[in-house]
Amino acid sequence: MKSPKAKEPKMMNLKTKDAELTDHYTRRLALLGQEQHRGLLGQGLRGIERETLRVDGNGRLALTPHPRALGSALTQPQITTDYSESLLEFITPAEHDIGTALTELDAIHRFVYSKLGDELLWSQSMPAHLPAEEQIPIAWYGTSHMGMLKHVYRRGLALRYGKRMQCIAGIHYNYSLAEGLWQVLQEAEGKSGSGTAMHFQSESYIATVRNFRRYSWLLMYLFGASPALSTCFLDGRQHRLEQLDKDTLYLPYATSLRMSDLGYTSEAQARLTPQFNSLDSYIKSLARAVSQPYPPYETIGTHRNGEWVQINTNILQIENEYYSTIRPKRVINSGERPIQALSARGVQYIEVRCMDIDPFEPMGINLETSRFLDAFLLFCALDDSPLTSDEESLENTENFTRAVKEGRRPGLQLRRDGNPVGLQTWGKELLERIGAAAALLDAQRSDGVHAASLAKQSLKLDQVELTPSAQVLSILQQNKESFASFALRQSKAHAAYFLAHPPSPEERNYFETLAATSLSEQESLERSQTGDFDTFVAAYRASTLGNMSV
Repeated sequence: MKSPKAKEPKMMNLKTKDAELTDHYTRRLALLGQEQHRGLLGQGLRGIERETLRVDGNGRLALTPHPRALGSALTQPQITTDYSESLLEFITPAEHDIGTALTELDAIHRFVYSKLGDELLWSQSMPAHLPAEEQIPIAWYGTSHMGMLKHVYRRGLALRYGKRMQCIAGIHYNYSLAEGLWQVLQEAEGKSGSGTAMHFQSESYIATVRNFRRYSWLLMYLFGASPALSTCFLDGRQHRLEQLDKDTLYLPYATSLRMSDLGYTSEAQARLTPQFNSLDSYIKSLARAVSQPYPPYETIGTHRNGEWVQINTNILQIENEYYSTIRPKRVINSGERPIQALSARGVQYIEVRCMDIDPFEPMGINLETSRFLDAFLLFCALDDSPLTSDEESLENTENFTRAVKEGRRPGLQLRRDGNPVGLQTWGKELLERIGAAAALLDAQRSDGVHAASLAKQSLKLDQVELTPSAQVLSILQQNKESFASFALRQSKAHAAYFLAHPPSPEERNYFETLAATSLSEQESLERSQTGDFDTFVAAYRASTLGNMSV
């Protein structure tokens, strides 16, 4: 199919109240649209982390160990595990074009299927047939100190949140803009003398996070794909879901139960409200959380029967325990903690964590969705981003909650600056604003792929039946099919797709070499380590950030 002729970014003059492009946004778009700067848009990096459960042919959680043929879960950079031994995580390298990353994600899937035997990769974010809590296997990383630390951390997660919640899967989308782009903006906006390039870049990413939190409800409406779940997932828990059949619970207008209070929730974390008005305030919030004791966790303690059961008794064991829809990130050095890396070298990229697995896509995400995310995140990065008050923060949270629980409800109202606004109305205004960022990206590429993705998403605002959450419920209702049955059917279809496209000899050799190297690296770690584990944990806990300046 021939790509449409590239056009210059269109600077729209919207007249809708509160929806016109800001001067700040317009100036930035115009600056980056200049010939000498446009190439910077192609120099950022994209990467995907896809989580997926291993299940048997009946859709029940696989209780087998992590396949050795895939390598060491501790040291293999592209195939590892998350919470459970059964919860695989595929990690693509960071690439300038998301299309390249998706090609690499496809190769990972095809290689893994060549080693899985009769097992399947689960096609959904929400699990189905889980065994009793005590039978869900916690991920094992070997006997090295670092491997044991990862395992003990997961023991702590089990005690704090339960194992079932840790079996929920998602897509994480890693996104960065070129450092040169931030430098162009800093110079053009006369801020070169107000801080280092690292400071400007970091605060710009934090501003991006603020905008993301304002508008991420739109992603839930457009891409949420978990409106139903298996009855057994909530055994013993109170809920207000409706019964679709004896095996399936749902909410009629939900988009993403995964991102609701039925998914990642925690009483301890409910009290944790990191500030995103500066990198310094964010770091201080997390530093307090990883060093402040929490009485219920103190009651549990760190040991049972002489064995470690959690790293510490604080609100968070480590920074990554904080469940958030988005995180500012920095690649860490060996032995370094995330907040230490952020404090020392600033924000390098952001990690979007709210995306559901798309059950209709073999890889859980497709290129069209990824192009939309690129345009959406560029808009969040370039648009004006005022500091967030406590009132607005609460409003943002309530909007997100409404979108995940009842986003498809006809006439649903959200709140904007304290005033009611229809989800569809606000969504269309946002898409028009995002359209300018999409046009800029397409001009850089000399095609129209981002604009085409936006046009596809725009249809969902007028035709709610096109949303993935509506499609899932429609299939369940029309087929009189349980959630577990539908998910298993999709899992088998995806397996057939990947098995029909086995890895090439070059791909097989690449991944088998990675696997062998990782196993050797783990064995080397276990042979060469010194000291005992208690001393190692004490040193790790003592490294909680002391100097939190940015």
